Amino acid sequence: MFIQDKTKCRGLTAKVRISLSVLAVFVFSWGRLASAQNQGSSIAEQHSTPIGKGVDYLLNYLNMAGTLKADDFYPLTQRERTVLYLKTMMNPLGYLKAGFSGGIDQWKDKPSEWEQGASGYAKRFGNIVGQYSIQRTVTFSLARALHEDNRYFNSGKKGFWRRSGYALASGVLARDDDGSRHPSISQLGGVAAGAFLSRSWQPPSQSSAGDGAVSFGITMASNSGFSVVKEFLPDVGRLISKKSKNRSSSSH
Repeated sequence: MFIQDKTKCRGLTAKVRISLSVLAVFVFSWGRLASAQNQGSSIAEQHSTPIGKGVDYLLNYLNMAGTLKADDFYPLTQRERTVLYLKTMMNPLGYLKAGFSGGIDQWKDKPSEWEQGASGYAKRFGNIVGQYSIQRTVTFSLARALHEDNRYFNSGKKGFWRRSGYALASGVLARDDDGSRHPSISQLGGVAAGAFLSRSWQPPSQSSAGDGAVSFGITMASNSGFSVVKEFLPDVGRLISKKSKNRSSSSH
């Protein structure tokens, strides 16, 4: 049991590294986009560029409300919810991350019942996409019915610990239409559905309820941890933009 848990932790560490790499690209792209805005480009021009589109993809994948603060919250219409969900399901970054994660599982021969080669990789890739699709679909359906909003809004607070505390809580909280926050039934339900329903196609070494519970716990912990990253991402993006602007000014 200890060896199995240790292997899962190593796999999680590798996947976290991939996610952090994606976030690093996001920060760089955000800084470039903000720099373009400072130089007078219109919003439409910025978002029509490859960098602008990339930032849009990342914001959607990370379920962030841009750089909006909690005080800027506004309720989504049902049509807006549907549009966000469809953009999420067609977001190329989700498939890109599934491809990297599937490659890691292939390298680690996890699960061992799935062979190597193209067939084994296809199963691992499909497993990750399947879990992701179930999670997002159930979360969307419940959020639509319950009028929950799981988007991440920057806290607008001052101080590292206050902001970090807000971010950690945001990993398990959602907003009602009036802006008040409560435990996110839709997110908990979506993560649980992805973790446990996927056991139906997993091989014996990964198909137990305990394996589903471990998957659920890892995903929820990751959500809270990456919420902290999301809280400070705009700051890093603005810092990069400022340095880029200063370098541009000094070169003229």
